[in-house]
Amino acid sequence: MPAPRAREQPRVPGERRPLLPGGVRGPRRWRRAAGAAVLLVEMLERAAFFGITANLVLYLNSTNFNWAGEQASRAALVFLGASYLLAPVGGWLADVYLGRYRAVALSLLLYLVASGLLPATAFPDGRSSFCGEMPESPLGPACPSSDCRRASPSPYCAPVLYAGLLLLALAASSVRSNLTSFGADQVMDLGRDATRRFFNWFYWSINLGAVLSLLVVAFIQQNISFLLGYSIPVGCVGLAFFIFLFATPVFVTKPPMGSQVSSMLKLALQNCCPQLWQRHLARDHQGARLLPDQRSPQPGASPQEDIANFQVLVKILPVMVTLVPYWMVYFQMQSTYVLQGLHLHIPNIFPANPSNISMALRAQGSSYTIPEAWLLLANVVVVLILVPLKDRLIDPLLLRCKLLPSALQKMALGMFFGFTSVIVAGVLEMERLHYIHHNQTVSQQIGEVLYNAAPLSIWWQIPQYLLIGISEIFASIPGLEFAYSEAPRSMQGAIMGIFFCLSGVGSLLGSSLVALLSLPGGWLHCPEDFGNINNCRMDLYFFLLAGIQAVTALLFVWIAGRYERVSQGPASHSCFSRDRG
Repeated sequence: MPAPRAREQPRVPGERRPLLPGGVRGPRRWRRAAGAAVLLVEMLERAAFFGITANLVLYLNSTNFNWAGEQASRAALVFLGASYLLAPVGGWLADVYLGRYRAVALSLLLYLVASGLLPATAFPDGRSSFCGEMPESPLGPACPSSDCRRASPSPYCAPVLYAGLLLLALAASSVRSNLTSFGADQVMDLGRDATRRFFNWFYWSINLGAVLSLLVVAFIQQNISFLLGYSIPVGCVGLAFFIFLFATPVFVTKPPMGSQVSSMLKLALQNCCPQLWQRHLARDHQGARLLPDQRSPQPGASPQEDIANFQVLVKILPVMVTLVPYWMVYFQMQSTYVLQGLHLHIPNIFPANPSNISMALRAQGSSYTIPEAWLLLANVVVVLILVPLKDRLIDPLLLRCKLLPSALQKMALGMFFGFTSVIVAGVLEMERLHYIHHNQTVSQQIGEVLYNAAPLSIWWQIPQYLLIGISEIFASIPGLEFAYSEAPRSMQGAIMGIFFCLSGVGSLLGSSLVALLSLPGGWLHCPEDFGNINNCRMDLYFFLLAGIQAVTALLFVWIAGRYERVSQGPASHSCFSRDRG
């Protein structure tokens, strides 16, 4: 007996359904084909993104540009921060002007053009065309003492590279905020369970792209050629753009519904600052009145819908904001976890001779060095393994037993695993410092820097990477599902953008905390180490993060509990309850 068909969503004016015909089972087949196309596009785009970021510092620090280490690190941080903080811009443009389909297509096109700058500057003729000739290093007097420091010269080709990186960040952020909800639109007709499963596999696709990029692209960039290594991300974006256009006939595309962000801001101003609002009304009697019924008819939501959606937004934002400390912990795996790993003994898996085993990341003769970016694979692999297991086995079992937790309950569980990850990192750091303080160290050279590492193996970091990977499954994936399903329809793009933007805020807050603690007298102030952290107390930094995470997790549980109690009432405004009745 054939399964009953899912009830289709009411068609929005201007919405285009798939052009390809189908029989009784046709719609389900085309919905799945459209979802699969979105997942493939996301995998290729993430492979390109990680291929660009994995060795960006190394690329700018190479002889191609000769940027100082702090200059290259700053450029990488600006690019990563902008790729998250600009996400609401892409979502707003899709809601108001472009629609999600055109927003994704145009963003991929911009992505393709901007990503071509990196391989174009990877060979001498291209660099001279875009940047001019590299200036000669100025000759100056010798340093009078061994501890004097020269001022870093102005970085070569900085305006061109920063402009290209910011365009890349805008394109990547727009794809990130719109492709997620566009993919969920493709499977919404199949029911809420299909949407939940789509987000599971969407996140799995992100990590599959990361694995391919870290294993292949990062290795080629570090050991063979930056020209070839940065040409591969361009090819990935080009293929993603082709697949997206090729799959157009099976896509459900919806017109821009208009964004109520400006209406939300006016309502917030009216409620929070009534005196300022009255002054605003006095200046503009004709156009400023948002709520009165005498307002001339305009397209978009009615004043009553504005108020209802504003109430939904007020409920959603506290939940998303209390997730920010989790992102502070999550992004440690790309910063302090890696720094900690560089100060643990990294075995050489390509030894040229047994006497050279302590030179952990430098291979001799015809061997290759181990890319530092491979240290992130532990997190990625656990996501790749656990997402299919969760989707195929754990979730169906819990669903049959009626024990499947809500998205908010999963997010709370993810925050707990993040807390345990940073606690484990702090305990490992205490043990590492115990060896350091007893002068039990091994020397290992990474790039041009010699590190005095503890004799503890880097494999002791696996538990903290596993725990942060598990936390990602329970916090980030349900977070995406929550942001999409609970947002008003006309603000889904903007809300998804805000979700990604807040994760970027968490990353920047973590970096700011590190900068604050690196000031003289701080736990992370290590003036004598020249890049090492053996005189720092990074263990105390990890325990501080754990404390912040624990306090905000309790606050999150309280806010989430209130949200679920209110949402169970008849006034729930999630897109599922609104559309499915």
